[in-house]
Amino acid sequence: MSNVELTSSITCPLCQHSQLETMPTNACQFFYQCSSCKALLKPQQGDCCVYCSYGTVKCPPIQQGNSCCSD
Repeated sequence: MSNVELTSSITCPLCQHSQLETMPTNACQFFYQCSSCKALLKPQQGDCCVYCSYGTVKCPPIQQGNSCCSD
């Protein structure tokens, strides 16, 4: 748990712009708007959040071996 990375670089699949972002630890981020082309990104099928789909680092719950966004 102590080795969880909280920053991830998201790369837009449309324009290839990358942006370093801080991931939330208390919620999933299902939508992300690219700061360059303004595209609204959603997770790919099978992924829980935009960080797992487009980021360099998976979201904190996945890093800890838990399922993400489950209640």
